[in-house]
Amino acid sequence: MFNKGDKVSVLDEAINGVVVSTKDKEVTIETEDGFLMTFLVKELIKVNDSSNLMDSIRRVNRDEIEKEKAIPKPRSFVKERKDKNERSAPEFDLHIEKLVPNKQGMSNYDILTLQSETAQRHIEFAIRNRIPKIVFIHGVGEGVLKAELDFLLGRYDNIAFQEGNYQKYGQGATEVFIKQNSK
Repeated sequence: MFNKGDKVSVLDEAINGVVVSTKDKEVTIETEDGFLMTFLVKELIKVNDSSNLMDSIRRVNRDEIEKEKAIPKPRSFVKERKDKNERSAPEFDLHIEKLVPNKQGMSNYDILTLQSETAQRHIEFAIRNRIPKIVFIHGVGEGVLKAELDFLLGRYDNIAFQEGNYQKYGQGATEVFIKQNSK
C-alpha cells in the first residue's frame, strides 16, 4: 500500500513526511522536521506529489512580483495645487508657550481665557481686513482648547470652519473660512 519514498500526511495531526520503511500494518516516516515516527497504515494518507504545481505557482508569483518591482508606482498622495496669486493662509499658534514668555502662576482658566481672547482678536482682525482664510493651531491634547475654539467660531454667522489639512497639521489645527459680503 505504501512504498518507500511516498509522501504521506497523518490524518488527525498536522504532520507530513516521507515513508522510510513499512512493516506489516505499521509505517515509519521521516517528518518534515527530521523525526522518525511510526504510525498504523489506517492513520496515514498518501499525498500526491504536487511539487510541480507548487513550483509553477511560485514561478508565476515570482514573475508578477518582479513586474511590480520593475514599474515605478505613482506617488500615493496628491499635492495641493496653488495658484500663483494665492497667498497661504495666516497661521496662529494658540499654544500658551507661543503667547507668553512664562506661564508660571497662570491657572488653567487663565491660560484658556488668554488663548480664547487671542483667537477672537485674530478672527476680528481677519474680518475687518477681509482675509478669507486663517488657521488656528491648537494641538491635540485633551481637546479643551479645540472645544472652546469651536464654541467661539460657532457664534459668528459669516464664518465656516473645519479641521485643518491633516497632511500639514495632523489633528491639531482648525481652518477658518470668512465669508465676505460685497460692499
